[in-house]
Amino acid sequence: MAEVLFYHLTESRMEEALPDLLERSVARGWRVIVQTVTVERRDALDQHLWVYREDSFLPHGTDADSSGALQPILLTTEAEQRANDPHVRFMVEGAVPASLEGYERGVYLFDGHDGEQLASARARWTAEKSAGHAVTYWQQTEDRRWVKKA
Repeated sequence: MAEVLFYHLTESRMEEALPDLLERSVARGWRVIVQTVTVERRDALDQHLWVYREDSFLPHGTDADSSGALQPILLTTEAEQRANDPHVRFMVEGAVPASLEGYERGVYLFDGHDGEQLASARARWTAEKSAGHAVTYWQQTEDRRWVKKA
């Protein structure tokens, strides 16, 4: 069973929080899939990860690239995409995976000010818990740190 984490954004946007979480995953030697809902969001995130901070580099690509299988971080809209043999799957803005079986960790990152994303996260919490995964819930504090709530 996978460890499934829910990150409730209350103080920052997904584009601000996701790179730090990806850096931690890559530092652990994990290969990562980031699943978005739309191609437009995937492509915007692809561009953002190249420039989000001057002193950092996150090696990544999209499933539109022929080198997807080689990427430590692969961005996709596909619910079943596993081309880079990932250890961790991030789902952003309401994306839903086909399954988290075979992953070490699944991460849902959702905007606490978006009703649709909140509803999706609640539904996924129930589904992942029912599937037998170990679920935890993390919420941002005013200083943008993460606090485990459940």
